[in-house]
Amino acid sequence: MAKMLDGLTVLDFTWALSGPFCTMTLCDLGARVIKVETPESGDGFRRVGPFVNGNSAYFSSVNRGKDSISLNLKHPKAVEIVQRLALKVDVVAENFRSGVMERLGLGYRSLSELNPRLVYLSVSGFGQTGPYKDRPAFDVVIQGLSGVMSINGAEGGEPTRVGTSVGDIVPGLYGVIGILSALHQRERTGHGCYVDVGMMDGVVAIVENAIMRYWATGEVPGPIGSRHPAITPFSSYPTADGFVVIALANNAVQWERFCNLLGMPELNGDARFADGQARNQHVHELTGIINDRMRTLPSAHWLEELRKADIPSAKVNTVADLFVDPQVKARNMLIEIDQPGIGRQIMPGTPVKASGFDDAITRHAPGVGENTDAVLSDLLGMSEPEVDELRLAGAI
Repeated sequence: MAKMLDGLTVLDFTWALSGPFCTMTLCDLGARVIKVETPESGDGFRRVGPFVNGNSAYFSSVNRGKDSISLNLKHPKAVEIVQRLALKVDVVAENFRSGVMERLGLGYRSLSELNPRLVYLSVSGFGQTGPYKDRPAFDVVIQGLSGVMSINGAEGGEPTRVGTSVGDIVPGLYGVIGILSALHQRERTGHGCYVDVGMMDGVVAIVENAIMRYWATGEVPGPIGSRHPAITPFSSYPTADGFVVIALANNAVQWERFCNLLGMPELNGDARFADGQARNQHVHELTGIINDRMRTLPSAHWLEELRKADIPSAKVNTVADLFVDPQVKARNMLIEIDQPGIGRQIMPGTPVKASGFDDAITRHAPGVGENTDAVLSDLLGMSEPEVDELRLAGAI
């Protein structure tokens, strides 16, 4: 099964979520990812739930398909192994605090002297420069500092964390972009480079609209629930048995169709709602009218009418609904992995679909050090006695 990144090898020192999500994405696309873990204990997120049969389903969901080697990086022989592996791989990825890899003698400067073609990614809370660079960070810290929490949640409510870990996932994806860009320039120049991704930087980048609104108006944006700050109707609306989302562009034809399907054609002639700007100025009045009308009938009725009117809309799915959604199934976005210790595990698939390449994912997440012997043999040509000697010395 051909993959777009077949032949690419990544030495992966990442842990927790942002780094592992980045390297898992590369792995899904065909790269061989060799995850470096502490002997016996491994990645600390192996001890974060939910657990099935004592095994972390969280860990396996972001480390599928990788090899795992165990190295005691405090041991000089383990450091030597990394230096030798750096000659064989294309990419090194790490997400420790700023300066940790340098103190181990495994920073970009040291390894790139051995292999000038090496692409080296560091994902950290705040990047390698600036007054916050030495601070620790997790998702909620980044969501708070980036401004995301200040614009999320119910209108007039308190700052709210986004329900998925955007503080980790977004910088992880920027890490993928940075690595692939660096590999592209390496094809032109023959030299790798250092890619520095700050988690805060990544999330500030997606605050986009709120930053532009503050710059343009001087007004500090706050939480407004599910509605759009500049387009109305563009939100979730209650029905007799649930919620649907509706997204109208500032389009007169769509607005007229929407008024008609509500059975309220008179709204189309109401000066308060004459155009997109007017509807946005009177958003609370209009929302109240829409809510009162839509509560009278079930979601299925409204979704069928909205579909016939060619107005973007959808049911508000629960996570459970995703497991039976035909679009999710058609796009292979929930996959099944046979995970040792857990059994059949369902997890998200890869959203990258490319002609001529298979998006199937079948390999499970590894046990701690599961592939140590194979990696040292394959890449460094070590014999079984040599590997055993390293194990006895406490290096692996």
